[in-house]
Amino acid sequence: MYAIVETGGKQYQVEEGRYVDIELLEAEQDSKVVFDKIVMIVNGKKSKVGQPYVVGASAEGTVVKHDKAKKIIVFKQRPKKGYRKKQGHRQGFTRVMISKIRTSAQKKASEVTEDAE
Repeated sequence: MYAIVETGGKQYQVEEGRYVDIELLEAEQDSKVVFDKIVMIVNGKKSKVGQPYVVGASAEGTVVKHDKAKKIIVFKQRPKKGYRKKQGHRQGFTRVMISKIRTSAQKKASEVTEDAE
């Protein structure tokens, strides 16, 4: 089972038990994060596509670390003009370990069991 999650203006494919590197979040390390903007959920041959988001679905995870990606070099040059500009950039990211992907049916079932206790 996997889901397509939208966060930081980008879409990421997430699975339970795997980590994903996303745009930098303002969350502490080892804290819980919940992604509510689920675009699509695929479970074997079954799939749910949202319009634009799947209603009642969410993905939960914990922040593993904040880090920077590998350096990229931005080099600009104009031929025959003597113009050269070299610049480096390291994009920050947050590594999140996905612990649970919930659909609306699973949310209802968990609420019923919590009420029974």
